[in-house]
Amino acid sequence: MDDEEFPGYVATRLAELPCVEAVNLGGSRAQGTHRPDSDWDFAIYYRDHFDPQALRDVGWPGEVFEVGGWGGGVFNGGAWLEVDHRRVDVLYRDLDTIDRELAEAREGRFRIEPLMFHLAGIPTYLVLAELAGSQTLHGQLPRPGYPQALRDRAPGIWWDRAELTFWYAREYHAPYGRLTQCAGLVAQAASQAAHAVLAARGEWVTNDKALLTRAGLRQVDEFLAIPEPDPSLLRDAAERSRALCAEALHAATAARDTGGTDQGDTTDQGDTDQSG
Repeated sequence: MDDEEFPGYVATRLAELPCVEAVNLGGSRAQGTHRPDSDWDFAIYYRDHFDPQALRDVGWPGEVFEVGGWGGGVFNGGAWLEVDHRRVDVLYRDLDTIDRELAEAREGRFRIEPLMFHLAGIPTYLVLAELAGSQTLHGQLPRPGYPQALRDRAPGIWWDRAELTFWYAREYHAPYGRLTQCAGLVAQAASQAAHAVLAARGEWVTNDKALLTRAGLRQVDEFLAIPEPDPSLLRDAAERSRALCAEALHAATAARDTGGTDQGDTTDQGDTDQSG
């Protein structure tokens, strides 16, 4: 089938699974930024309980994980499948979790959870970011705007982490020429700072693939291009990276405080219903 038919076909099959109330298309396919070889990211939204065996029984080849199989937390599992010769990811999303995290975000509260391949971990509001940037193919789901309380509070939380991580890299690894540990912590701190910048702007984050680019922190790459594990070079890389991040956060915070460009909305934009 062609790419026009494909999302509706998958959504219909997923919507038939027990306890599934809605299905989303996310990622680059939803945003129109995909390449011809990009995979397809779907999410199923269930209430109370979902049994992955029901997805296995559909018969699509691939690997179906248990709920919580990706470490637990808000990013609570999914499947890697092949459907009609296309790579398809299916994410499990608990609507009770969505309700809780939406209420928390409106009060400026969130947690940071570890997730493989994410340098800074993920904020629990990631599940709201997914909704904001996706297409609802079946059922009804909120499309949350960026809460002002979260925009006010999240940058400080992320920056506190970044500051401590930069400090540790500079004071406890750079002086001893430990290049790998120092560079690793600087990369982690830059990712934390990027979350702070984007939170100050009111921009949702769904993953960290383009995190530094979006936050204007790509120059950290140059700072970490260290030819040898020299303590002075390592310390300089950590300090320059921190200064770049601090400047970017200051600019984003100043724009927020003076009513500058806000790429988020402070209210929900209502339900979307594209089931059919």
